[in-house]
Amino acid sequence: MATRRGDTLLFPSPPVITAHAAVGGKKEGESPLAAEFDELSADNRFGQSSWEAAETQLQLRAAQLCLKKARTDGRDVDLLLAGDLQAQCTASGYAARTLGLPFAGVFGACSTMAEALGLGASLCSAGMTGGLLAMTSSHFCAAERQFRTPLSYGAVRTPTAQWTATAAGACLLRPAGQGVGIRAVTFGRVQDYGVRDINNMGAAMAPAAAATLLRYLSDTGSQPGDLDAIYTGDLGHVGSQLFRQLLTRQGLVLKNHVDCGSILYDTARQTVRSGASGPGCSAAVLCGHILPRLERRSQHRVLFIATGALMSQTTFLQKESIPAIAHLVELTAPEAPKGEPT
Repeated sequence: MATRRGDTLLFPSPPVITAHAAVGGKKEGESPLAAEFDELSADNRFGQSSWEAAETQLQLRAAQLCLKKARTDGRDVDLLLAGDLQAQCTASGYAARTLGLPFAGVFGACSTMAEALGLGASLCSAGMTGGLLAMTSSHFCAAERQFRTPLSYGAVRTPTAQWTATAAGACLLRPAGQGVGIRAVTFGRVQDYGVRDINNMGAAMAPAAAATLLRYLSDTGSQPGDLDAIYTGDLGHVGSQLFRQLLTRQGLVLKNHVDCGSILYDTARQTVRSGASGPGCSAAVLCGHILPRLERRSQHRVLFIATGALMSQTTFLQKESIPAIAHLVELTAPEAPKGEPT
C-alpha cells in the first residue's frame, strides 16, 4: 500500500512495468531514435481513411505489441487507462472498443502517459488490479487539424513551435514481478504564467515541470544528483532552457536533465523547430529509450516528468492563457538476478 508524503505517493513495494512497446510514423523512422521503436510505418495513415483513424491504429498496434511481449492475450488485464489529444479522446475510445478491455479514459494532454502510469501504479499498489495497460498517442496531422490549421493551408511554423509526434506508447503494469519499478508518483498542480502563444507550448509547460520537480524533491528529501537522469516530456529546446532557468533561480543546477522532445528528432536535419511534442512523444521515448536503459541497468533511478498544456480549441480562440500540468513518476531498475553484478 502506498504512503503519502506531501503531494507524493511512495510505494514501499513498487508496482512494475513488465512489458512496453513504442510505435511511430514516417518522421519517427527518420529520427535518431528510430532503432528503439518496436514498429515504424512509412504510411502515416496506417492504412486508414483519415488521420484520426490512423491514430487509433497507432494505439492498437502499441497495445498489441505490448501484450505480445508480455506473452498474454489480455484476458489477465483488468483495466485500460488511455487518452490522447483528440476531442473526447476518441482515438483511445475506438482503440478500447477493439481491445475489449475495461476502459477508463484519462486526459492530461501531453502529460497523459505519466498520469496513466501514476494512476495505474496506485491501483496496483492498492490491490485493485492484477494487470493494467497504460497507453497514449498523438498524430501530427490530426493535432494540426484540430488545434492549428489544416495542412493544406501551409502555415509557416515559428522558431518556438514544436512538431507533434506521430507515435504511441503502451506499458503493462502489475503489482509485483520482474520489471522496472514505479517507486513514487507526484501528481502535479496546474500552473499558469499567462502564456497565450499556441506556438510556444514549451514556455507554457516549463513552470509546471519545475513546480512538480521541486515538490517531489521536497517531499522525498532527494537531490538531483541522486538520480541518473531527470527526463521531461516535451518541453522542446525553448521550454527546456526555461525549465533549467526557473530551477537555477531556486538554487538548483541540473546536470542530468534530458527532454524527450529534444532527443526524439534531429533538429539540425529534420524541420521540427524547437523539437517534438504530443503525448506520443514522451510515451514512445519512455517505452523505446528510457525503460530499456533501466532494464539493462545502465541507469538505476530516473524521473519521468511528462508535461501537458490544458487548453482547448475554444479557449485558444477566446484568447485565454494556457494552463499547464506536469506529473512525475520515479522509475527504478529491476533487481539483478542472483549471481549477476549490479
